[in-house]
Amino acid sequence: MTRIIGGRHGGRRISVPAKGTRPTTDRVRESLFNVLAARVDFEGARVLDLYAGSGALGLEALSRGAASALFVEADRRAAAVISRNIAELGVDGAVVRCGTAFGVAATTAPRPVDLVFADPPYDVPAADVEVVVGQLVSGGWLAEGAVAVIERPASGPALVWPDGWTVLRERRYGDTRLEMAEWAG
Repeated sequence: MTRIIGGRHGGRRISVPAKGTRPTTDRVRESLFNVLAARVDFEGARVLDLYAGSGALGLEALSRGAASALFVEADRRAAAVISRNIAELGVDGAVVRCGTAFGVAATTAPRPVDLVFADPPYDVPAADVEVVVGQLVSGGWLAEGAVAVIERPASGPALVWPDGWTVLRERRYGDTRLEMAEWAG
């Protein structure tokens, strides 16, 4: 079991899919949200959680005051786990879409988001993640000043961010690397 670290649901446990996902550890999530707290105003934020797995990252943001979160997960069983977590926590503004990050990012955004999480499987090539980041730009998914956090394997290559992004931070936690950038538009 994984838990929500902070906010109104802090300490509550959430379910994780039985197999096929690699949830961000509580320690890494806590460090990430400590860094984000200095840069992102969660109150009223709109969040996009790609490759959502258990939904832990988006649920953490909702717990801290985000107004909405769109969870995108390709695996139907994992998407069902996210839906159960949302129901058990009783959070508002959460929508689960069963589909690929490629497919969703290639569509036009209903509204721009302030915060993007992407935690693809470690075997997804960096180039594929870079394509998704580019699609977010071209689809109008990003509000000015939006922050994106991409979780990747520490041993893999760093992402090449498209023009318009400013890399804010890269941090390694064991076999995990978090890359954070801000969209300037």
